[in-house]
Amino acid sequence: MDVQKLSGPYGIIQADPWLTPYSGEIDLRMDRFRERRGQLVGNAARLTDFANGHLYFGIHRTETGWAVREWLPGADAVYLTGDFNKWSHDLHPMEKKENGVWEILLEGKDALRHGQYIKLWVERNGAGFERLPAYATRLSSDPRTHLLCSQVWDPEPFPWTDEGYREKEKPAPLIYEAHIGMATEEERIGTYREFADNVLPRIRKLGYNTVQLMAVQEHPYYGSFGYQVTNFFGAAHWYGEPEGLKYLINRAHETGIRVLLDVVHSHACPNVGEGLQYQDGTDGQYFLEGNEGRHPAWGTRLFNYRRPEVLHFLLSNLKFWMDEYHFDGFRFDGVTSMIYHDHGLGTAFTDYGMYFNMNTDLDAINYLQLANELIHEVNPNATSIAEDMSGMPGMCLPIEQGGIGFDYRLAMGEPDYWIKLLKDTRDEDWQMGALWHEMTTRRPQEKVVGYCESHDQALVGDKTILFRMADAEMYTGMTKEYHSMTMDRAIELHKMIRLLTLSCGGDGYLNFMGNEFGHPEWIDFPREGNGWSYKYCRRQWQLVDNPLLKYEWLNDFDAAMIHLAKEHRLLEDPGARNLWIDEGRKILAFSRGDLVFVFDFHNSYSEQNFRLPVSTTGEGSYRVILSTDEIRFGGAGLIAHDYVYRTDRDRDGGIGFNIYVPARTAMVLQKV
Repeated sequence: MDVQKLSGPYGIIQADPWLTPYSGEIDLRMDRFRERRGQLVGNAARLTDFANGHLYFGIHRTETGWAVREWLPGADAVYLTGDFNKWSHDLHPMEKKENGVWEILLEGKDALRHGQYIKLWVERNGAGFERLPAYATRLSSDPRTHLLCSQVWDPEPFPWTDEGYREKEKPAPLIYEAHIGMATEEERIGTYREFADNVLPRIRKLGYNTVQLMAVQEHPYYGSFGYQVTNFFGAAHWYGEPEGLKYLINRAHETGIRVLLDVVHSHACPNVGEGLQYQDGTDGQYFLEGNEGRHPAWGTRLFNYRRPEVLHFLLSNLKFWMDEYHFDGFRFDGVTSMIYHDHGLGTAFTDYGMYFNMNTDLDAINYLQLANELIHEVNPNATSIAEDMSGMPGMCLPIEQGGIGFDYRLAMGEPDYWIKLLKDTRDEDWQMGALWHEMTTRRPQEKVVGYCESHDQALVGDKTILFRMADAEMYTGMTKEYHSMTMDRAIELHKMIRLLTLSCGGDGYLNFMGNEFGHPEWIDFPREGNGWSYKYCRRQWQLVDNPLLKYEWLNDFDAAMIHLAKEHRLLEDPGARNLWIDEGRKILAFSRGDLVFVFDFHNSYSEQNFRLPVSTTGEGSYRVILSTDEIRFGGAGLIAHDYVYRTDRDRDGGIGFNIYVPARTAMVLQKV
């Protein structure tokens, strides 16, 4: 990046003139970015030459033996200990180098061996304690203590076959969000290799082009959903060895599926001895000190984004996952928590002034800018996605325009809107204008990933969309022969909500594993309260594979919808264009790309001769190419797919045609 060109006025203000009063704050953001970048790399052109901590720190084989290095500025003495020296605390002292770096060089190729357990023995102020190397890449259960322990990991090089995949142009992301452990049907934890062999084929058949993997960074408590990370360079031991993850990503690339890592740099697990907490015996090595460094709601530790060594650690972590495992990008967790000193807790972001004040954490924003610059240096076709519910302006604008540099943000308001609508509003009171506004309103020139339900809504204590609509009838009403007002409504709206969210809710689309077919019940991780059971922490694939159950209808519709979006490059079109909003008849019509969409959300009224205006796609003949009412998706088959509609002009000169629109259906038409 040419930092000399980073001078105002910035494109962020041209994109959104309402930001003009805050140009000074944007200038400050960019001045701080230049200053922070210069502090790290001086006038160097590339951050990727800086973010190589993983190549220096940690455990590495050398030409003559082994090197182990760790940054522990607060330590008085450090020793290498493990089963190689019978866990001695004094046989292998490490030498203190500059800037708090400790090093030991072991001569002989067998001084350490693949699979051996090692830790660091750290002494400070007369006290000694065990720690794990911060850059450890392989962890498993310590045979002595049954706690996480680092292992020497030096296998044969992995036989990658995805050469050139990084250079492939990235499509609009159709994301299948997945958790490796719960992807098996058995009541246990699934593995990387099982996911690659058993679940990837399902994802490919559905048509998704991207997999977003949760809970991959090492975490000692399985039930944390992966958000209590202790070891940032370790591939979670729960699902097998690191080579299993490489196998998974290689297989995904072979089938044309990109893989994103759900990366957690917003906070860290507070466990002592397993993670970074008190790594060198001090409170503020990696984290902010005192209460400032502790999340008031999560009880976790918060990184000090102004400290160069911490930035080096985090940036190296991103490059490591891309280089070592071939990840194609990241979804950044907890961005809202990062960029505000109050972590956005209880804050309603109702005006622009709330983004540019003393509550804004410029250090965190500058880190995210650096992270995005690095990611796209390592792979220009990488994808970065921000989980930000605040709507921070410029989140998904290029850094040189004054933005933060993400490719997309999650449209977090959409699942909240759908669940609130289903919980609090009668069907007959749904407002089409409000629905259109929620699905289509976004920051100028910024891309979003739309989704209708989040993984949080699948957790125990909440409900997925289908479970909320069907409730107790989920247990008795999912056979195809069963019909009731409750179940028919649930099946109809499940399809309509998904199609509407996909077609106009963003520039990308996300679905959590199993929700495409309305996976029943909830996710409940094994814990003491449920007898450490895995019964509700798995995916029951046999339900969707059973041709007698309605899950097949929903799954098949999801596949048809996703394939339609891919075939027509739907999400690469800038956005939907409104054709008709009818509050009384509950009809919403719009176009996107070369397709026209018609939704009738009325619970009983079918419009016999709806005048569909098609001014955005023009005169010609149209035909239905997909509808929620198709018999193969559990519909009544009332919408004709073979009939050709020909446009005419009304008395006002408008272009359109009349069409039958049944209640609670949606259809997609294309000019033929």
